[in-house]
Amino acid sequence: MVFGPRGGGYDHAITVFSPDGSLYQVSYAAEAVKKGSTALGVKCKDGIVLAVDKSLPSNLVESESFEKIFQIDDHMATASSGIIADARVLVDRARVQAQVHKLTYDEEISVMALTKSIGDLKQMHTQYGGLRPFGVSLIVAGVDSEGAQIFVTEPSGAFLEWKATAIGSGKPQAMDLFEREYEPTKSMEETILLSLNVLRKSMDSEMTSSNIEVVVITTEGGQFNRLTPEEVESFIKQLPEDDEEEGEEGEEEEE
Repeated sequence: MVFGPRGGGYDHAITVFSPDGSLYQVSYAAEAVKKGSTALGVKCKDGIVLAVDKSLPSNLVESESFEKIFQIDDHMATASSGIIADARVLVDRARVQAQVHKLTYDEEISVMALTKSIGDLKQMHTQYGGLRPFGVSLIVAGVDSEGAQIFVTEPSGAFLEWKATAIGSGKPQAMDLFEREYEPTKSMEETILLSLNVLRKSMDSEMTSSNIEVVVITTEGGQFNRLTPEEVESFIKQLPEDDEEEGEEGEEEEE
C-alpha cells in the first residue's frame, strides 16, 4: 500500500490552500502554541495583570535569563506562548515600532495600533513563499487613551480584544475558570490572586515564586511593574488550598 504525504501535499508550501480551504502550515503553527506554557492576561478596575508559567527546562538555567513577559514601552507589555525565538523577533519589531511612533508623532502608540502592526507582520508570513508562519501567540496588553486593553494575536495574524484570556497548553481550563470567576470590578490584588489561582490549576509542577512571572500595568499613569519574587511569594501564600476549593464546589452542587 502506498501512502501519500501528510496533508495530501498541501502542507509543502504556505501559499497553497488545501481543497477544504485550509493552510496547513498555519494550523501547524497554532499547534506549536498549544504546546507552549500557559500565559494569562486579565483586566480589572485598576489596570491589567499578566501572569505566565515560566517553569525552567533545567535546574541549571538561570531564572533571570528565562523571560516570558516582555516590556514594549512604559505603558505596554506582551506575554508569549509558543516558539520563544519567534516571540523575541516580534517583540523587537514591536519595540522599534513603538519608538518610531513616539519620535514621529510625539505620543505613545496605542495598544490597538501596535497589535495591528504585529498582526499584519504575522499575516504577511502566511502569504509569501519562502516564509513560514510565526509559531507563537502574543497577549498584547497596555493602557492608553482608551483605557486598559488586552489583545491576543494568533499565528494567522488574526487578533481579538479580551477582558480575560489565556494562551498555551492550559488555555481550555483557564478560560473555563475565567468564565465562572472573572469580574471586571475586582481590585488589582484580587485579580492577581485570581490569575495565580487559575494558572496554578493549569501547571504540571508546584507553583513557586521562581517558576511564575507576574507583571501589572496600572490604569493610573499606565506604569509597567514586574513583581519581585518576594511579592509573588506573598500572593502565593494567600491562595486557598485545593481541598478547600473542592469542598466549596461540592457544597454548591448539593445546594
